[in-house]
Amino acid sequence: MATTALSPRERLLETARRLFYTEGIHTVPVDRLVTEAGVTRATFYRHFPAKEDLVAAYLRATDADLRAAVADALDQGSPRQGAAALLELIGQVTCSAGFRGCHFINASAEYPDAAVPVRVAVAEHRAWFQDTVTRLAERAGHSDPDYAGRVLVLLHDGALSAAELDDPQKVRETVIRAGRDLLGLTD
Repeated sequence: MATTALSPRERLLETARRLFYTEGIHTVPVDRLVTEAGVTRATFYRHFPAKEDLVAAYLRATDADLRAAVADALDQGSPRQGAAALLELIGQVTCSAGFRGCHFINASAEYPDAAVPVRVAVAEHRAWFQDTVTRLAERAGHSDPDYAGRVLVLLHDGALSAAELDDPQKVRETVIRAGRDLLGLTD
């Protein structure tokens, strides 16, 4: 979709998504956001009363994208096939161009207060992901799905952190193998 076809709110959100992920949230001032989005400060504050409101909207939009990608992965046939597809998705993300870690972990590092709207959006995303992988482990037949779900979240978090620090391909291979071992998935 052409940028000019986007509403001012959508342009602000798309600009924020690009800049916050690539450069960090606190390093991007509102003046730069409005300039790059091609809107006025008044328009910015009409849609987002504070920068943190835009940050929370950015995280919720990212969450919606991730939920759709996970749903697509899980819709690959049997629960075991869905689990394998989800592990592959996590591995692919760690090797994607422009990868800069987890949007939610990055935002949490910049907003340590768990009560602010940014951290609430992070907590909501994490609760959804935890529930999703726990239910997946149960459907895949794991004997202790709560444990398996917690381990899958740790694998996910570790992969998204390590891939920026280590060889992303090795991280991808490790997370896929560890997840497959945990869930008893065989080739």
